[in-house]
Amino acid sequence: MLRDAVLFLILAISWALWSGHLTDPLLLSFGVASCLFVTHLTRRMDARDAAPTHWTLLARTIPYLPWLVLEILKANLHVTRLILDPRLPIQPQLVRGAAPQKTELGQVIYANSITLTPGTITLDLRNQSVLVHAISDHTASGISDGVMDQKVTTMEGSA
Repeated sequence: MLRDAVLFLILAISWALWSGHLTDPLLLSFGVASCLFVTHLTRRMDARDAAPTHWTLLARTIPYLPWLVLEILKANLHVTRLILDPRLPIQPQLVRGAAPQKTELGQVIYANSITLTPGTITLDLRNQSVLVHAISDHTASGISDGVMDQKVTTMEGSA
């Protein structure tokens, strides 16, 4: 029951933030109804995660998110410099790196963090390794140096 309440709360907050329709009673009721419906479907499909909820992961996410935002900003500046340079000095390449996180959630957070960072896209994640398309040597070195990997592992609680 707690998982259903948390799911409903997450859905409702997401709907409210993305829709912006908090004053129209009709749209608000449609939002609540759709969140209830999705929660009901999830319960009937038994599609909820069977793993126990790790509330400590939320607390460990707090220091990770500002670091990730800073990395995204730095990568934006790097990609902007590449685009504005008349020589267009890109060196597209595929890089394979380690993804040694202990859980699937940790590996997915790592792969998504790479994709969120401009200049890199995660193409494949399996067997505790990640295949990344990088736009330059600089962005490729970010995969091989393992800083993001270590940050995600620490956030996951596996380190």
